[in-house]
Amino acid sequence: MLTIDVTTISSVQLQNYLQYAIAPRPICFASTIDQEGNINLSPFSFFNMFSTNPPMCIFSPSRRVRDGSTKHTLENVLEVKECVINIVNYPMVQQMSLASTEYVKGINEFEKAGFTMFPSELVKPPRVAEAPVQMECLVKEIIHLGDQPGAGNLILAEIKLIHIKEEILDADGKIDQEKIDLVARLGGDWYCRVTPESLFKVAKPLTTLGIGVDALPKAVRNSYVLSGNDLGRLGNIEQLPSADEVDEMQRNSQVKEVLDATIGDANNRERELHELAKQFLAEGNVLDALKVVLL
Repeated sequence: MLTIDVTTISSVQLQNYLQYAIAPRPICFASTIDQEGNINLSPFSFFNMFSTNPPMCIFSPSRRVRDGSTKHTLENVLEVKECVINIVNYPMVQQMSLASTEYVKGINEFEKAGFTMFPSELVKPPRVAEAPVQMECLVKEIIHLGDQPGAGNLILAEIKLIHIKEEILDADGKIDQEKIDLVARLGGDWYCRVTPESLFKVAKPLTTLGIGVDALPKAVRNSYVLSGNDLGRLGNIEQLPSADEVDEMQRNSQVKEVLDATIGDANNRERELHELAKQFLAEGNVLDALKVVLL
């Protein structure tokens, strides 16, 4: 394993390692304005939500690594403590990237990138009309993390109004994860796209206490067939099935086929039962999978 002492490499090298490793990162497409009315639009991937009561986002226009200079977004919010956080999806990603160009102060990136300015209702900076979600925010605090190249400037933005395009909502009026078509930032020139094919669900262990991987038999924990993800799903079951439930599983036609085919062959029986359990897990049948590995 490569071990790096961050004090022994340059800021450019460190940034490369961090941005490739800490990813994907959501993108804050921030519109701001200065006291003279100059509008700025710029994307930042040092961004996330950190509170829902109050609703707070934080993004960081870091000092440029090459020379330590600050960005217009930071300068603007120091003058006018308001911003709009526009969420980026795939249909606008190339224009968003163009808006990251370091134009001189006073140049409007809305115009350069071909975006439509839409008036906000509460704050002075305009919204990006093309964005699927637009959040009007008041800047509550700015935390400077240093004055060296690459130092962050944390902008704590309290969300006051949220505007959501109806075409990304489901029948219940909630955002449909498959419709919003989000993109996220990776390292270098890399991005990723959240498509229906790339989505998957992980059951949250909020209302129950999973038995834990440590409650599984040693042979299951050390299985050559079951992955760590498989073990995690088995460990999320609320309680072990009873002996009667496990015995009843032998009546399952697929299980019976494995048992009949491996009479007198304990090693192959265990492997094939684990492969069958893996199949059940892929089908979403976690409880039956657990019963199979306990046979």
